[in-house]
Amino acid sequence: MSDASILRPSGLAHVVFRTANIKPLVDFWSTFLGAERVFENEFIAFLRYDEEHHRVAIINDESTGPHSATAAGLHHVAFTYDTLQGLIKAWKLREKLGIKPTWCVNHGPTTSIYYKDPDGNSIETQIDNFDTVEEATEFMTSKFFRENAVGTDVDPNELLRRLEAGEDEKALKKRVEIGIRHDIPAAV
Repeated sequence: MSDASILRPSGLAHVVFRTANIKPLVDFWSTFLGAERVFENEFIAFLRYDEEHHRVAIINDESTGPHSATAAGLHHVAFTYDTLQGLIKAWKLREKLGIKPTWCVNHGPTTSIYYKDPDGNSIETQIDNFDTVEEATEFMTSKFFRENAVGTDVDPNELLRRLEAGEDEKALKKRVEIGIRHDIPAAV
């Protein structure tokens, strides 16, 4: 529900992480996103991968402790690709760099591949499975989504094989229905 008296923002500008291990985190995020380091010193780094001056910032804060999976707060940050081919290509390139996913799933509205950074922050890479917001919203109000808002696990190797065999992306993005599911894997 929205409040008509609030002017909505035009977009999400950036995310900022605090860490006691700035160098490994900056190295990871630069590699993970193929990002340019716009500015970096021993205290802070600003990274960009698109038209924005920075999308990710990392602050060195020696007082931070290890990531706790049970702490309240941000669960993950998500980055989108335009095509399934792009999502799978990015997954394959990350695999070659030793960056392995923690979970691969077709949520219905999106097909997503999740990762963890060196501090344990969760990252989602995803594509939209529907051509319009209206179609995605219609699916999210359907019986199938009420029954399973988590999704159906997918194998990116299988998606790659099927893409290379010439299967249509639209068909590959259609979620296989498995019935009731309400569990998000602990690794995410």
